[in-house]
Amino acid sequence: MRLRFEGEIWEWESRTSWYFVTVPENEADALRDLPLPPKGFGSIKVEATVGGSTWRTSVFPQSADGTYVLPLKKSVRTAEDVGPGDRIAVELRPVDL
Repeated sequence: MRLRFEGEIWEWESRTSWYFVTVPENEADALRDLPLPPKGFGSIKVEATVGGSTWRTSVFPQSADGTYVLPLKKSVRTAEDVGPGDRIAVELRPVDL
């Protein structure tokens, strides 16, 4: 399964800044249908691609709106020259199911 979507980068401020893209509802529905591992707070391991950058990470459920969020590492934001407020194309492929 490969999911493709566009989303806006946003910053979650805590003690350190984290950057995310929210997975849209239709794609989140497809992720919710996957079998979940017995641990991991409902997170799903994925291979993510933005521009020329591909990496392994997890998407994390957001109970408030029923979607997932994809964290964007600094190395990806730097390599792709993107930051908060930018719209980016994302491809996700669940792994290790």
